[in-house]
Amino acid sequence: MAKERIGIMGGTFNPIHQGHVAMAQAAIHAADLDRVLFIPDGQPPHKKDIAPAEDRWRMVCAAISEDKRLEPCRIELDREGTTYTLDTLTQLGKLYPKASFFYIIGEDTLLQLKNWHCIEKVLPLCSFLICPRSGSARPAEIDAERRRLNAMGGRFLTVEMEGIDVSSTELRTALARGASTPLLHYAVREYALIRGLYGDARALPKAADWMEKLFLALTRKRFVHTLGVCCSARHLARRHGLDETATVTAALLHDCTKCMPLKEMQRIAIEHRLTEDKSILASGALLHAVTGSWVAEHEYGVRDRAILEAIATHTTGKPGMSRLDMAVYLADKIEPGRPDYPLLTRVRRVADASLEQAMLLSLAGTIGYVRQDGKPLHPQTLHTLDWLQSMIEVHSGRTSADHQNKKEDT
Repeated sequence: MAKERIGIMGGTFNPIHQGHVAMAQAAIHAADLDRVLFIPDGQPPHKKDIAPAEDRWRMVCAAISEDKRLEPCRIELDREGTTYTLDTLTQLGKLYPKASFFYIIGEDTLLQLKNWHCIEKVLPLCSFLICPRSGSARPAEIDAERRRLNAMGGRFLTVEMEGIDVSSTELRTALARGASTPLLHYAVREYALIRGLYGDARALPKAADWMEKLFLALTRKRFVHTLGVCCSARHLARRHGLDETATVTAALLHDCTKCMPLKEMQRIAIEHRLTEDKSILASGALLHAVTGSWVAEHEYGVRDRAILEAIATHTTGKPGMSRLDMAVYLADKIEPGRPDYPLLTRVRRVADASLEQAMLLSLAGTIGYVRQDGKPLHPQTLHTLDWLQSMIEVHSGRTSADHQNKKEDT
Protein backbone atom coordinates (compact mmCIF):
# COMPACT_ATOMS: atom_id res chain seq x y z
CA MET A 1 0.00 0.00 0.00
CA ALA A 2 1.29 3.47 -0.93
CA LYS A 3 2.21 5.76 1.92
CA GLU A 4 -0.18 8.55 2.79
CA ARG A 5 1.27 11.91 1.82
CA ILE A 6 0.54 14.48 4.50
CA GLY A 7 1.31 18.17 4.19
CA ILE A 8 2.03 20.33 7.23
CA MET A 9 1.19 24.02 7.51
CA GLY A 10 2.62 25.36 10.75
CA GLY A 11 2.62 28.88 12.08
CA THR A 12 1.15 31.28 14.57
CA PHE A 13 -1.73 32.07 12.19
CA ASN A 14 -2.09 35.46 13.81
CA PRO A 15 -4.51 35.57 12.05
CA ILE A 16 -4.79 32.85 9.42
CA HIS A 17 -5.34 34.42 5.99
CA GLN A 18 -6.19 33.40 2.44
CA GLY A 19 -2.50 33.21 1.54
CA HIS A 20 -2.05 30.31 3.95
CA VAL A 21 -4.99 28.47 2.39
CA ALA A 22 -3.72 29.13 -1.16
CA MET A 23 -0.29 27.75 -0.25
CA ALA A 24 -1.81 24.54 1.12
CA GLN A 25 -4.03 24.03 -1.90
CA ALA A 26 -1.17 24.64 -4.32
CA ALA A 27 1.03 22.23 -2.35
CA ILE A 28 -1.64 19.52 -2.57
CA HIS A 29 -1.54 19.82 -6.35
CA ALA A 30 2.24 20.08 -6.64
CA ALA A 31 3.12 17.10 -4.41
CA ASP A 32 -0.03 14.99 -4.80
CA LEU A 33 -0.82 15.30 -1.09
CA ASP A 34 -3.72 13.44 0.47
CA ARG A 35 -4.36 16.18 3.02
CA VAL A 36 -2.74 19.09 4.81
CA LEU A 37 -2.67 19.50 8.60
CA PHE A 38 -2.90 23.10 9.82
CA ILE A 39 -1.00 23.23 13.09
CA PRO A 40 -1.17 26.50 15.07
CA ASP A 41 1.85 27.19 17.29
CA GLY A 42 1.22 26.65 20.95
CA GLN A 43 4.00 28.74 22.48
CA PRO A 44 6.36 29.80 19.68
CA PRO A 45 9.83 30.69 21.00
CA HIS A 46 10.43 33.54 18.55
CA LYS A 47 7.17 35.52 18.61
CA LYS A 48 5.46 37.68 21.21
CA ASP A 49 2.16 39.54 21.48
CA ILE A 50 0.06 37.04 19.57
CA ALA A 51 -3.65 36.36 20.02
CA PRO A 52 -4.62 33.69 22.56
CA ALA A 53 -4.05 30.14 21.34
CA GLU A 54 -7.71 29.09 21.48
CA ASP A 55 -8.78 32.12 19.46
CA ARG A 56 -6.20 31.32 16.79
CA TRP A 57 -7.37 27.69 16.82
CA ARG A 58 -10.99 28.64 16.22
CA MET A 59 -10.04 31.02 13.41
CA VAL A 60 -8.03 28.23 11.75
CA CYS A 61 -11.01 25.89 12.01
CA ALA A 62 -13.22 28.55 10.42
CA ALA A 63 -10.83 29.47 7.61
CA ILE A 64 -10.30 25.94 6.29
CA SER A 65 -13.81 24.58 6.84
CA GLU A 66 -14.75 24.67 3.15
CA ASP A 67 -12.01 22.30 1.92
CA LYS A 68 -12.17 18.74 3.28
CA ARG A 69 -8.52 18.16 2.37
CA LEU A 70 -7.46 20.76 4.95
CA GLU A 71 -7.59 19.62 8.58
CA PRO A 72 -6.95 21.55 11.81
CA CYS A 73 -4.56 19.81 14.20
CA ARG A 74 -4.05 20.69 17.91
CA ILE A 75 -0.80 18.76 18.37
CA GLU A 76 1.20 21.86 19.34
CA LEU A 77 -1.56 23.62 21.27
CA ASP A 78 -2.03 20.65 23.56
CA ARG A 79 1.67 20.10 24.17
CA GLU A 80 3.10 21.99 27.13
CA GLY A 81 6.21 24.09 26.91
CA THR A 82 7.98 25.78 24.01
CA THR A 83 6.98 24.63 20.53
CA TYR A 84 9.70 23.11 18.34
CA THR A 85 9.15 21.60 14.87
CA LEU A 86 11.39 18.65 15.74
CA ASP A 87 9.02 17.62 18.55
CA THR A 88 5.99 18.03 16.28
CA LEU A 89 7.43 15.88 13.48
CA THR A 90 8.54 13.22 15.95
CA GLN A 91 5.05 13.08 17.44
CA LEU A 92 3.39 13.02 14.02
CA GLY A 93 5.64 10.15 12.99
CA LYS A 94 4.28 8.12 15.90
CA LEU A 95 0.68 9.05 15.11
CA TYR A 96 1.04 8.30 11.39
CA PRO A 97 3.85 5.71 11.12
CA LYS A 98 3.05 4.88 7.49
CA ALA A 99 2.92 8.49 6.24
CA SER A 100 5.39 10.71 4.42
CA PHE A 101 5.46 14.32 5.60
CA PHE A 102 5.83 17.50 3.53
CA TYR A 103 6.40 20.75 5.39
CA ILE A 104 4.99 23.75 3.49
CA ILE A 105 6.96 26.98 3.82
CA GLY A 106 7.48 30.28 2.04
CA GLU A 107 10.79 31.35 0.51
CA ASP A 108 11.39 33.71 3.41
CA THR A 109 11.11 30.81 5.87
CA LEU A 110 13.67 28.82 3.87
CA LEU A 111 16.25 31.43 4.83
CA GLN A 112 15.31 30.99 8.51
CA LEU A 113 15.60 27.19 8.64
CA LYS A 114 19.21 27.47 9.80
CA ASN A 115 17.88 29.04 13.02
CA TRP A 116 15.40 26.23 13.74
CA HIS A 117 16.02 24.10 16.78
CA CYS A 118 18.12 21.04 15.78
CA ILE A 119 17.54 21.61 12.06
CA GLU A 120 19.95 18.75 11.24
CA LYS A 121 17.51 16.38 12.99
CA VAL A 122 14.47 17.95 11.35
CA LEU A 123 15.67 17.48 7.75
CA PRO A 124 15.41 13.65 7.66
CA LEU A 125 11.87 13.70 9.00
CA CYS A 126 10.16 15.54 6.14
CA SER A 127 10.47 17.07 2.70
CA PHE A 128 9.98 20.81 2.27
CA LEU A 129 7.58 22.38 -0.22
CA ILE A 130 8.66 25.94 -0.98
CA CYS A 131 6.03 28.49 -2.03
CA PRO A 132 7.25 31.67 -3.77
CA ARG A 133 6.78 35.08 -2.21
CA SER A 134 5.77 37.97 -4.44
CA GLY A 135 8.65 40.30 -5.24
CA SER A 136 11.34 38.16 -3.58
CA ALA A 137 14.57 40.14 -3.98
CA ARG A 138 17.03 37.47 -2.85
CA PRO A 139 16.92 34.61 -5.38
CA ALA A 140 20.69 34.05 -5.22
CA GLU A 141 20.64 33.86 -1.42
CA ILE A 142 17.67 31.49 -1.53
CA ASP A 143 19.40 29.20 -4.04
CA ALA A 144 22.62 29.15 -2.02
CA GLU A 145 20.79 28.26 1.19
CA ARG A 146 18.84 25.55 -0.57
CA ARG A 147 22.07 23.98 -1.88
CA ARG A 148 23.61 24.13 1.59
CA LEU A 149 20.60 22.37 3.16
CA ASN A 150 20.54 19.82 0.33
CA ALA A 151 24.10 18.91 1.25
CA MET A 152 22.88 18.26 4.79
CA GLY A 153 20.25 15.82 3.50
CA GLY A 154 17.38 18.26 3.00
CA ARG A 155 14.76 17.55 0.34
CA PHE A 156 13.05 20.48 -1.37
CA LEU A 157 10.41 20.98 -4.05
CA THR A 158 9.32 24.35 -5.40
CA VAL A 159 5.55 24.77 -5.61
CA GLU A 160 4.41 26.36 -8.85
CA MET A 161 1.97 29.11 -7.92
CA GLU A 162 1.54 32.84 -8.13
CA GLY A 163 3.75 34.58 -5.59
CA ILE A 164 1.99 35.48 -2.34
CA ASP A 165 2.50 38.85 -0.68
CA VAL A 166 0.38 39.03 2.46
CA SER A 167 1.48 40.93 5.54
CA SER A 168 -0.09 39.67 8.77
CA THR A 169 0.98 42.92 10.42
CA GLU A 170 -0.97 44.94 7.86
CA LEU A 171 -4.00 42.68 8.30
CA ARG A 172 -3.94 43.19 12.06
CA THR A 173 -3.64 46.94 11.57
CA ALA A 174 -6.59 46.92 9.19
CA LEU A 175 -8.67 44.96 11.69
CA ALA A 176 -7.79 47.43 14.44
CA ARG A 177 -9.00 50.29 12.23
CA GLY A 178 -12.12 48.45 11.10
CA ALA A 179 -10.87 48.68 7.51
CA SER A 180 -11.64 46.24 4.70
CA THR A 181 -9.65 43.00 4.90
CA PRO A 182 -10.45 40.93 1.75
CA LEU A 183 -7.46 38.64 2.36
CA LEU A 184 -9.21 37.22 5.43
CA HIS A 185 -12.00 34.65 5.25
CA TYR A 186 -15.20 36.44 6.24
CA ALA A 187 -15.60 34.16 9.30
CA VAL A 188 -12.06 34.94 10.49
CA ARG A 189 -12.60 38.67 10.05
CA GLU A 190 -15.89 38.55 11.95
CA TYR A 191 -14.43 36.41 14.74
CA ALA A 192 -11.57 38.88 15.22
CA LEU A 193 -13.98 41.84 15.26
CA ILE A 194 -16.34 40.24 17.77
CA ARG A 195 -13.43 39.31 20.05
CA GLY A 196 -11.58 42.59 19.53
CA LEU A 197 -8.38 40.59 19.10
CA TYR A 198 -6.28 43.21 17.38
CA GLY A 199 -7.43 46.39 19.04
CA ASP A 200 -10.87 46.97 17.50
CA ALA A 201 -13.03 48.64 20.14
CA ARG A 202 -16.28 47.04 18.93
CA ALA A 203 -15.74 43.71 20.67
CA LEU A 204 -18.84 42.26 22.31
CA PRO A 205 -18.48 42.56 26.12
CA LYS A 206 -18.82 38.82 26.85
CA ALA A 207 -17.37 37.56 23.59
CA ALA A 208 -14.55 35.52 25.15
CA ASP A 209 -16.93 33.36 27.19
CA TRP A 210 -19.56 33.23 24.46
CA MET A 211 -17.12 32.08 21.76
CA GLU A 212 -15.85 29.29 23.98
CA LYS A 213 -19.38 28.07 24.73
CA LEU A 214 -20.55 28.34 21.13
CA PHE A 215 -17.54 26.54 19.68
CA LEU A 216 -18.21 23.62 22.00
CA ALA A 217 -21.97 23.66 21.40
CA LEU A 218 -21.91 23.81 17.59
CA THR A 219 -20.39 21.78 14.80
CA ARG A 220 -17.59 23.57 12.96
CA LYS A 221 -19.85 24.04 9.95
CA ARG A 222 -22.57 25.60 12.12
CA PHE A 223 -19.98 27.78 13.88
CA VAL A 224 -18.81 29.17 10.54
CA HIS A 225 -22.44 29.73 9.49
CA THR A 226 -23.00 31.67 12.72
CA LEU A 227 -20.04 33.93 12.01
CA GLY A 228 -21.37 34.46 8.49
CA VAL A 229 -24.73 35.52 9.92
CA CYS A 230 -22.92 37.97 12.20
CA CYS A 231 -21.11 39.38 9.17
CA SER A 232 -24.35 39.98 7.26
CA ALA A 233 -26.14 41.25 10.37
CA ARG A 234 -23.38 43.79 10.99
CA HIS A 235 -23.68 45.00 7.40
CA LEU A 236 -27.47 45.35 7.63
CA ALA A 237 -27.24 47.14 10.97
CA ARG A 238 -24.89 49.74 9.49
CA ARG A 239 -26.94 50.02 6.33
CA HIS A 240 -30.23 50.64 8.14
CA GLY A 241 -29.10 52.51 11.24
CA LEU A 242 -29.74 49.71 13.75
CA ASP A 243 -27.90 49.13 17.01
CA GLU A 244 -24.86 47.22 15.74
CA THR A 245 -24.00 45.58 19.07
CA ALA A 246 -27.55 44.31 19.61
CA THR A 247 -27.86 43.05 16.04
CA VAL A 248 -24.53 41.19 16.07
CA THR A 249 -25.28 39.75 19.52
CA ALA A 250 -28.59 38.32 18.32
CA ALA A 251 -26.89 36.94 15.21
CA LEU A 252 -24.09 35.35 17.24
CA LEU A 253 -26.51 33.52 19.53
CA HIS A 254 -29.34 32.81 17.09
CA ASP A 255 -28.34 29.15 16.62
CA CYS A 256 -26.90 28.50 20.09
CA THR A 257 -29.08 25.38 20.52
CA LYS A 258 -29.20 24.34 16.85
CA CYS A 259 -26.92 21.32 17.41
CA MET A 260 -28.60 20.28 20.65
CA PRO A 261 -30.44 16.92 20.49
CA LEU A 262 -34.16 17.38 19.86
CA LYS A 263 -35.05 15.60 23.10
CA GLU A 264 -32.97 18.07 25.09
CA MET A 265 -34.61 21.00 23.31
CA GLN A 266 -38.02 19.50 24.06
CA ARG A 267 -37.09 19.07 27.71
CA ILE A 268 -36.13 22.74 28.00
CA ALA A 269 -39.26 23.90 26.18
CA ILE A 270 -41.64 21.78 28.24
CA GLU A 271 -39.94 22.36 31.58
CA HIS A 272 -39.97 26.14 31.13
CA ARG A 273 -43.28 26.31 29.27
CA LEU A 274 -41.78 28.02 26.24
CA THR A 275 -44.38 26.75 23.76
CA GLU A 276 -47.34 24.40 23.54
CA ASP A 277 -47.28 24.34 19.74
CA LYS A 278 -46.92 20.65 18.84
CA SER A 279 -45.56 21.35 15.36
CA ILE A 280 -42.75 23.49 16.85
CA LEU A 281 -42.03 20.93 19.58
CA ALA A 282 -41.69 18.21 16.94
CA SER A 283 -39.21 20.10 14.78
CA GLY A 284 -35.66 20.95 15.79
CA ALA A 285 -35.50 23.31 12.80
CA LEU A 286 -38.20 25.43 14.49
CA LEU A 287 -37.72 24.65 18.17
CA HIS A 288 -34.08 25.77 18.28
CA ALA A 289 -35.21 29.39 17.89
CA VAL A 290 -37.46 29.14 20.95
CA THR A 291 -34.96 27.27 23.11
CA GLY A 292 -32.12 29.42 21.76
CA SER A 293 -33.80 32.54 23.13
CA TRP A 294 -34.17 30.91 26.55
CA VAL A 295 -30.57 29.64 26.60
CA ALA A 296 -29.28 33.04 25.45
CA GLU A 297 -30.98 34.60 28.47
CA HIS A 298 -30.27 32.01 31.15
CA GLU A 299 -26.90 30.58 30.08
CA TYR A 300 -25.31 33.44 28.12
CA GLY A 301 -26.70 36.20 30.33
CA VAL A 302 -28.52 38.27 27.68
CA ARG A 303 -31.11 40.55 29.27
CA ASP A 304 -32.13 42.71 26.32
CA ARG A 305 -35.65 41.60 25.38
CA ALA A 306 -35.25 42.89 21.82
CA ILE A 307 -32.24 40.63 21.27
CA LEU A 308 -34.03 37.62 22.76
CA GLU A 309 -37.07 38.27 20.57
CA ALA A 310 -34.90 38.44 17.44
CA ILE A 311 -33.45 35.03 18.30
CA ALA A 312 -36.91 33.56 19.01
CA THR A 313 -38.41 34.72 15.70
CA HIS A 314 -35.56 34.04 13.27
CA THR A 315 -37.15 30.87 11.82
CA THR A 316 -40.86 31.65 11.32
CA GLY A 317 -40.96 35.40 11.67
CA LYS A 318 -43.99 36.99 13.31
CA PRO A 319 -46.49 39.77 12.64
CA GLY A 320 -45.20 43.03 14.08
CA MET A 321 -41.54 42.10 13.71
CA SER A 322 -39.07 44.84 14.62
CA ARG A 323 -36.38 45.90 12.20
CA LEU A 324 -33.84 44.16 14.45
CA ASP A 325 -35.89 40.95 14.07
CA MET A 326 -35.89 41.40 10.31
CA ALA A 327 -32.14 42.03 10.13
CA VAL A 328 -31.36 38.81 11.99
CA TYR A 329 -33.92 36.79 10.01
CA LEU A 330 -32.48 38.05 6.71
CA ALA A 331 -28.85 37.70 7.79
CA ASP A 332 -29.54 34.02 8.44
CA LYS A 333 -30.82 33.65 4.86
CA ILE A 334 -28.16 35.68 3.02
CA GLU A 335 -24.91 35.09 4.94
CA PRO A 336 -21.80 34.77 2.71
CA GLY A 337 -21.50 31.00 3.07
CA ARG A 338 -25.15 30.27 2.32
CA PRO A 339 -25.43 27.78 -0.59
CA ASP A 340 -27.06 29.33 -3.61
CA TYR A 341 -30.83 29.10 -3.87
CA PRO A 342 -33.46 30.80 -6.06
CA LEU A 343 -33.78 34.50 -5.18
CA LEU A 344 -30.60 34.59 -3.02
CA THR A 345 -28.83 37.26 -5.08
CA ARG A 346 -32.02 39.29 -5.35
CA VAL A 347 -32.79 39.10 -1.62
CA ARG A 348 -29.25 40.26 -0.83
CA ARG A 349 -29.62 43.24 -3.15
CA VAL A 350 -33.09 44.21 -1.92
CA ALA A 351 -32.02 43.87 1.74
CA ASP A 352 -29.57 46.72 1.24
CA ALA A 353 -32.44 49.01 0.26
CA SER A 354 -35.38 47.78 2.35
CA LEU A 355 -35.60 45.23 5.15
CA GLU A 356 -39.37 45.01 4.70
CA GLN A 357 -39.24 44.35 0.97
CA ALA A 358 -36.44 41.82 1.41
CA MET A 359 -38.46 40.03 4.12
CA LEU A 360 -41.47 39.90 1.79
CA LEU A 361 -39.36 38.48 -1.03
CA SER A 362 -37.61 35.97 1.22
CA LEU A 363 -40.80 34.75 2.89
CA ALA A 364 -42.62 34.37 -0.42
CA GLY A 365 -39.71 32.35 -1.77
CA THR A 366 -39.59 30.17 1.35
CA ILE A 367 -43.31 29.48 1.22
CA GLY A 368 -43.13 28.58 -2.47
CA TYR A 369 -40.19 26.24 -1.90
CA VAL A 370 -41.78 24.50 1.09
CA ARG A 371 -45.08 23.97 -0.73
CA GLN A 372 -43.32 22.69 -3.83
CA ASP A 373 -41.33 20.26 -1.69
CA GLY A 374 -44.47 18.99 0.02
CA LYS A 375 -43.25 19.93 3.51
CA PRO A 376 -45.51 21.36 6.23
CA LEU A 377 -45.48 25.13 6.57
CA HIS A 378 -45.91 26.73 9.96
CA PRO A 379 -48.93 29.11 10.05
CA GLN A 380 -46.80 31.82 11.68
CA THR A 381 -44.87 32.20 8.44
CA LEU A 382 -48.06 32.80 6.47
CA HIS A 383 -49.31 35.26 9.09
CA THR A 384 -45.99 37.11 8.87
CA LEU A 385 -46.25 37.30 5.09
CA ASP A 386 -49.82 38.64 5.28
CA TRP A 387 -48.78 41.24 7.86
CA LEU A 388 -45.85 42.40 5.73
CA GLN A 389 -48.00 42.72 2.63
CA SER A 390 -50.58 44.75 4.51
CA MET A 391 -47.95 46.98 6.10
CA ILE A 392 -46.23 47.65 2.78
CA GLU A 393 -49.56 48.34 1.05
CA VAL A 394 -50.55 50.80 3.77
CA HIS A 395 -47.16 52.49 3.59
CA SER A 396 -47.37 52.68 -0.21
CA GLY A 397 -50.86 54.15 0.06
CA ARG A 398 -49.69 56.79 2.48
CA THR A 399 -46.74 57.64 0.26
CA SER A 400 -49.03 58.04 -2.75
CA ALA A 401 -51.46 60.20 -0.75
CA ASP A 402 -48.64 62.39 0.57
CA HIS A 403 -47.34 62.81 -2.97
CA GLN A 404 -50.80 63.79 -4.23
CA ASN A 405 -51.27 66.28 -1.40
CA LYS A 406 -47.95 67.90 -2.22
CA LYS A 407 -48.96 68.22 -5.86
CA GLU A 408 -52.25 69.85 -4.88
CA ASP A 409 -50.52 72.22 -2.48
CA THR A 410 -48.24 73.43 -5.25
